[in-house]
Amino acid sequence: MHDLITTAFARSVGIVALDINITPNTDGLPGIAQLRTIVGAVMTVGLILSVLALIISAIVWGFGANSSNPHLTSRGKVGVLVSCGAAVICGAAVTLINFFWNVGQAV
Repeated sequence: MHDLITTAFARSVGIVALDINITPNTDGLPGIAQLRTIVGAVMTVGLILSVLALIISAIVWGFGANSSNPHLTSRGKVGVLVSCGAAVICGAAVTLINFFWNVGQAV
């Protein structure tokens, strides 16, 4: 009975359920190709900076360990972990976004 009332109300008001299907396109706006180039360059810079942070953190870790300075040693260890995490996120960014895009499309 409830479905019959809802259907009658929807028809009388003019509400019709539409199947909306919108997908990303590459020609919707000008400059998409340049934006992809910029994002790729930023990813490259992020990876290079992650390598630099890893090298500096390893040096700090080694210096702290050799000088018996536990503060520097712990800071170096944290820096190594953070730089490796940043590299993982930079490398997996596209895959992560695609995964969550597909999850969102399945909802």
